Amino acid sequence: MSQVKGPNNQKSDYRVSLLESLIPVGALVILLILSVSIYGDNTQAGSSQMSLLISGGIALLIGWKNGFSWGEIESAISHGISHTVNAMLILLMVGALIGTWILSGTVPAMIYYGLQILNPNFFYVTACLLCAGTAISIGSSWSTAGTIGVGLMGISSGLGLSPEITAGAIISGAYFGDKMSPLSDTTNLASAVAGSELFSHIGHIFWTTFPAIVISLLLFLLIGLYSEIPPLENDIQDQLDLLDQNFHIGIYLLIPMVVVFYMAYKKLPAFPTIMTGALIGGLFAVIFQQDIILKFVGGDQVGFLNMFDGVWRALFGGYVSDTGDEALDKLLNRGGMSSMMNAIWLIICAITFGSILEKLGMLRRIIDSTLTLAQSTGSLILTTVLTAIGVNMLTADQYISIVLPGRMFRLEYKRRNLAAKNLSRSLEDGGTVTSVLIPWNICAVYMSGTLGISPYLFIPFCFFNILCPIMSIIYGYIDFKIERLDKKQAVIVE
Repeated sequence: MSQVKGPNNQKSDYRVSLLESLIPVGALVILLILSVSIYGDNTQAGSSQMSLLISGGIALLIGWKNGFSWGEIESAISHGISHTVNAMLILLMVGALIGTWILSGTVPAMIYYGLQILNPNFFYVTACLLCAGTAISIGSSWSTAGTIGVGLMGISSGLGLSPEITAGAIISGAYFGDKMSPLSDTTNLASAVAGSELFSHIGHIFWTTFPAIVISLLLFLLIGLYSEIPPLENDIQDQLDLLDQNFHIGIYLLIPMVVVFYMAYKKLPAFPTIMTGALIGGLFAVIFQQDIILKFVGGDQVGFLNMFDGVWRALFGGYVSDTGDEALDKLLNRGGMSSMMNAIWLIICAITFGSILEKLGMLRRIIDSTLTLAQSTGSLILTTVLTAIGVNMLTADQYISIVLPGRMFRLEYKRRNLAAKNLSRSLEDGGTVTSVLIPWNICAVYMSGTLGISPYLFIPFCFFNILCPIMSIIYGYIDFKIERLDKKQAVIVE
């Protein structure tokens, strides 16, 4: 066993060396580069999944060499996957919700009214602001993307705008609102792990998130203003006519979305909230879109079995559009639980890899080694942010990227007379916000499945998520808004 000084200058025993810990990480990087060069942004090719499993296999061999049994590792994998079951169930329900919301006319109604209201030149910045406001009110970036985000993607397509930039605007706004909301689970988790008071944490993270969202909004505004958008009056009217011909459009069709927002605002669990939205969508389809259901299932008369069949198909397989317009059909051919199976496969592979590394002590070994580089306040914050990003990459889980570095660095921040809210802000800026920038991370997988865009395409436009860790690191090095402990709070750490 190798013995090194870990956090707070305590000696830690490891069964794997630093070099051994870095081997599967290096293998993953190489395999991912190869897979991207071969398959590009094709997330259906399974390249990321295979890269993760092969790298996990390499880590497994190193673990056997160092005395770990398969039973130990298998138990760790099962434990890790068990913690992601809720996320996978939510993904399935989001797929079901998209399917019934299209069948019921809820998504078509969102597109129909959005095409008439939103100006193409200001669409990106407006989408970002709408998602920011929604996420602040309900405390969830996932629910925001799964409801209003789906509609905005449809509106973007109808306006002839970039789906990649639209997804980036949705994600940027949703994550800003999530971070600034006291209802957010990750905001509460970061403050709890670091030992800071919730509203003190929110006030402190404001200093990095506010400049980041302002710069993001300016970028989305400039992109919109300087993009060449051809005249779309006739095209938009054609889209409106097609939607009107194929669905019974009415403002009442937005009720399912209002119900989901209300349940999310009341902090009801995400899975039953989204499931309720999906079922209400099915009910609305039966009430308001009976002829659409008949066309969907190929039935000849309204009846219980045909109605049940239509809703059932939308829940598990999504909606299949046949409007005669290729662009609109591509937009509405979406949803269903089955559409999320590739995403769930990716989550399982990513968590398997991360669980193996965590069980073998490789993650802790790498994290401990990084502290030797953190000599100043700026370098400590840099180390915290990069560690959180690294854990995001290796475990594919934003919660672990908060909890693990938080526990490792908490006493080190106290030892250096730094307030806990400095740590909680670094964890959020490095962990929560960047989770969507890792293509195989659960958050990126969710956004990709929900918005229908490959992570490799929308990541460059997630300006807010890219800027937050940069702002945090800059503040650390220039010593701006870095809070120190007062004498009563300071502790002596041997």
